[in-house]
Amino acid sequence: MLFDIQGKRRRVVQATYLTLAVLLGGGLVLFGIGGDVSGGLFDAFSERGGGSGNGNGIIEERVDKNEERLKANPKDEAARKALARDYYSLAAALPVGEDGKVPAEGQDALRKADANYRAYIALEPEKPDASLALTALQIYDPNALDRPREAKEAAALRARVRNDTESYLTLVQYATLAGDTRTADLAAQKAVDLAPEKQRKAVKAAAEQAKAPAATGGAPAAPTTPTP
Repeated sequence: MLFDIQGKRRRVVQATYLTLAVLLGGGLVLFGIGGDVSGGLFDAFSERGGGSGNGNGIIEERVDKNEERLKANPKDEAARKALARDYYSLAAALPVGEDGKVPAEGQDALRKADANYRAYIALEPEKPDASLALTALQIYDPNALDRPREAKEAAALRARVRNDTESYLTLVQYATLAGDTRTADLAAQKAVDLAPEKQRKAVKAAAEQAKAPAATGGAPAAPTTPTP
């Protein structure tokens, strides 16, 4: 799940995905039907920090096994992917501070998650894992490692692999946060082009709302949900 997002930014992200749910038929996006991650997008806004000690123990055992696999074969794609997810999970299990950020004791796990994700991408897999790119967005979130450029790159990879309206709208948001207006504009047009004709006006409106920070210099206002 994503780290807790505060204030207006949290509302705009939630509203954007609610808009997508309406556009794409409700259950398809909200509950993960046909998606590349289990649980759907509502999981991205559920409360975090509730991992059990037993759950962490299982993850830590898995981390140890995959680290051993990498010693034998540093190009083991499956091990890299598993480590990126598991190190992120260890960080995400920690309670956030009052500022909503991952505490200092979770930063090392986030850096290891980042290292394994980048190592996986460096292997140039034939078809990169779009769901792992979604994990990368969480690793690079402002309340985690706070790396907007890397988040934009992960969103771009996911959009290329999935080639759907939802992924390109996500890229609009992260490109905007990274200050890359050209990529945001191109992704917005691609999102519109991929949408069914009757939904293009609503998708265009959602894309413009996702680009709002670039125009206003601050957090965007929460968008209204258009009627498809």
